[in-house]
Amino acid sequence: MARVLHIEDDPRNRLLVRKLLAADGHEVIDAADGLEGVRLAIAQRPDIVLVDLNIPGLDGFEVTLRLRTEASLNGVPIVAITAEGDRDTSFAVGCDGFLQKPIDARGFARQIASYLGGKRERMMSTPEFAGERLRIQSGRIVAHLEEKVAELSSANERLRELDRLRTEFYRNISHELATPLTPIVGYLRMLMDEELGDLNKGQLKAMRAMDDCIRRLRAILDNLIDVTGLETGKMRFFHKDYDFLDTVRRAIAWHADAFAERRLTMLEELPRGPLPGYGDSDRLGRAISQLLDNAAKFTPEGGIVGVRVRPLETTYELVVADTGAGVPRDRVERIFEPFYQVDGSPTRAHGGTGVGLAITRRVARGLGGDVRLLDGGATVEGMFLAGAAFALTVAKRAPTVVVDAG
Repeated sequence: MARVLHIEDDPRNRLLVRKLLAADGHEVIDAADGLEGVRLAIAQRPDIVLVDLNIPGLDGFEVTLRLRTEASLNGVPIVAITAEGDRDTSFAVGCDGFLQKPIDARGFARQIASYLGGKRERMMSTPEFAGERLRIQSGRIVAHLEEKVAELSSANERLRELDRLRTEFYRNISHELATPLTPIVGYLRMLMDEELGDLNKGQLKAMRAMDDCIRRLRAILDNLIDVTGLETGKMRFFHKDYDFLDTVRRAIAWHADAFAERRLTMLEELPRGPLPGYGDSDRLGRAISQLLDNAAKFTPEGGIVGVRVRPLETTYELVVADTGAGVPRDRVERIFEPFYQVDGSPTRAHGGTGVGLAITRRVARGLGGDVRLLDGGATVEGMFLAGAAFALTVAKRAPTVVVDAG
């Protein structure tokens, strides 16, 4: 039994050849275009290659020329099967046989067996004629490559334009959402403070629920604004004196309800403050919130989330660890990429847009530090938390000018 690679774009022809050769005991591997055919030929190392000359991607002549340069396929017969191809050109580029379409169904298996048995056809023309055929075919290949380069250049230009439009969309939609959200936040605050009249317990409870939703919406909007910074590679930072420890505590307090809702135990290992710093505390607070959001989402109910803060020589370090499932090893290098999610399917168990960790890394680098995933978890308050553990560092005095935080 021989392994036969059949490169043909017409599914009806593929089915016919498969039936004829399978009945003779052969294993048939199909490829629908030239590129796939070359890949399968190198990977599968067939005993014979049957190639239609008029196929997409690389045509049969180009496929044959490519396979003749592959040492692992040395001696493997290549047979052209075509309705319109040129016999002499087929032999000139390296084919060992030439079969005209439509194939002879009764004798096809015997013809293939003869090539497997050692039959080789050669063109009867002079070497000069063969050289001329090769030169003509080389010219066609160059023209084909020029056409493909032009197509790729055009596609690349369209991608650049789409990328620019996407960035503008993020900027515009952020502005359009922020405009109506501002008075909503203001009036809701006035209602909650009872400046517009007293509220009963039920109304106050409803207002608090609305306030929580608006705060979440505000966080999503801030992420949209930051996405523009990710897309352009630039972020605007507004530095001032601040307390690193106080920024951490405020972020923890903001997530207290989310932790309580999921019955998560919070472990804190915080030094005595203050921890004075110089940088953008607002952006830092949002970056810390991204790490706490991750911990709250991916830690099962009743689990543990730990936060540890340490002052180092020139930086402050924050570690957020949990008892969740952690990050698969093959995804570690990608989780900081914008829009990437370990589970990005519509049926995923956790929400989010896939930009949180990317924003966190840009902010940390813009503040003179970085964020990384700790291998093997972290110890917080004497307890080892073996889920995901992220370490964020920022310089005690952030760089004054940040041109590119990417």
